Amino acid sequence: MKTTISLVALALATATTAQAAPAATAKLLAADKSCAGLPTHAEFKAALQAAQKEKNAAFGLNMWGAVVNRAGVVCAVAFTGDNWGDQWPGSRVIAAQKAYTSNNFSLPKLAMATANLYSIAQPGGFAFGIQESNPITPERAYAGPTAYWGQPNDPMVGERVGGFNVFGGGLPLYNAKGELIGALGTSGDSSCADHFISWRTRSSLKLDYVPAGLGPNGVDQIAFSGQWSQPVCGDLKAHEEVVKNLPLTRKAGQ
Repeated sequence: MKTTISLVALALATATTAQAAPAATAKLLAADKSCAGLPTHAEFKAALQAAQKEKNAAFGLNMWGAVVNRAGVVCAVAFTGDNWGDQWPGSRVIAAQKAYTSNNFSLPKLAMATANLYSIAQPGGFAFGIQESNPITPERAYAGPTAYWGQPNDPMVGERVGGFNVFGGGLPLYNAKGELIGALGTSGDSSCADHFISWRTRSSLKLDYVPAGLGPNGVDQIAFSGQWSQPVCGDLKAHEEVVKNLPLTRKAGQ
């Protein structure tokens, strides 16, 4: 009799656990997809468009941009042109990759721009091969219809697309409390211009309370020489002038 009761109790406990597990998983997945504290699609698009119009020592091409949360889930995708074909279609996924990369290699106390990863990812660098270590998920990255690309309902939104990218354009996002809440990425021009446009976009959104970084001035600024640098995209003096005139990052608590 006791054995029968024990078996019944075990069966009931197992059934209860099986029912609870999916609910708990769903709750955790919902938390991963939260975009709380990040810019809306409209806010991000407006900041991206304004940044693209600045003097960025660039070709003046239209841009793609993407925002991910701390879990690496895409929260917004936008472009600066009139429609999705006004900027390189291939840059849509690259922008998401850059955001994903910067988020994944930034820490609460140390920001990592994708521009700062370039040198160490080259042959002979201590992180050589890193860009091959986390491929994108094609069925998430290239879903259609294309009319939704760059819109609030872009198919990448709510998905963890993945992919690592190691040239300029990806920057982590820190709120006024100094909390790391995700990252943004841009693509569509030279990698240097991409970095400048991301920098201006982040500043406009007031998500640049950067604690520290490996670039110039102890933040996540682009460098054109040294261990944490990437190649200049043309005229070095012109690019140095842009860097000099970029807005300074903010400090939490100030």
